[in-house]
Amino acid sequence: MGDDMSAPGRRKRRGLQVGLSLLAIVILGWTLFPVYYMLLLSFTPTDDLFQPGLYVEHPTVRNYTYTMGQDNPFVRYFWHQIGNSLVVALWAMALVAAVAALGSFAMARLHFRFRRFVSGLTLFTYVIPSSFLSIPFFKMMADYDLIDTKLSLILAMVTFAAPYALWVLSDYARSLPPEIEEAGAIDGAGTLATFLYLYLPLIRPPLIAIGTYAFLYAWNEYLYALLLLTGEPRVTLPVAMSNFLTTDNAPWNLLMAVSTVYAIPPVVLYYCFKRYLVSGLVSGAVAGT
Repeated sequence: MGDDMSAPGRRKRRGLQVGLSLLAIVILGWTLFPVYYMLLLSFTPTDDLFQPGLYVEHPTVRNYTYTMGQDNPFVRYFWHQIGNSLVVALWAMALVAAVAALGSFAMARLHFRFRRFVSGLTLFTYVIPSSFLSIPFFKMMADYDLIDTKLSLILAMVTFAAPYALWVLSDYARSLPPEIEEAGAIDGAGTLATFLYLYLPLIRPPLIAIGTYAFLYAWNEYLYALLLLTGEPRVTLPVAMSNFLTTDNAPWNLLMAVSTVYAIPPVVLYYCFKRYLVSGLVSGAVAGT
């Protein structure tokens, strides 16, 4: 009798699971279709470019050959530009991670006057959108003669990525037990030793997650790269890709090939640090409960 009474409930739950699964498949397809179409166009010959379809009848790797060999005017500085993007993103990742680690240790583990006030200011930079600050930032970089240098773009990325990283890491650091400092003090460790040998190993997973966030933030930046860098050999690849659209007959297949290559480093970064990213998210969720 009890099984008969629960049968409608089981069917309802099964129907709900099937409905949610179908919804997830639709959302996944909607999300992945632009990626698929980017790959599709990258293998499409120029003659078939304006013959839309869900597959390529005569695929070619010529667009990738042009890109890697810089054999087209649109990609004649490809390796310079992707190198510029990589340098900016790696420096931004390292500096944001350093600022977040040091700042979170100071705000969460050390006691000083106005600590709460300083902690509340970490997100103040997001009160005003970064686009509104672009002209003042450009003027400041011009005053220091840093226009058209990678350093100016790196400073911009650190300025806008570090507050969020500091806020997230500080919240995680407050969940760590205070016995860390006590154990270090008993062993005779000072503040610097406690930070290096006790605090850093504990925050490694969320710190790697924060560093990955900073890398992606700088890797995808367009506005400040457009403002602060000039000249094809010195700009980053997002700015260079926008130049494809300045002509009436844009080489979409070549642009999609460049976009595909540009998407590879973030994917590689994710899979290299996947274990740390997942453990960092899980540990942060457990700490926040």
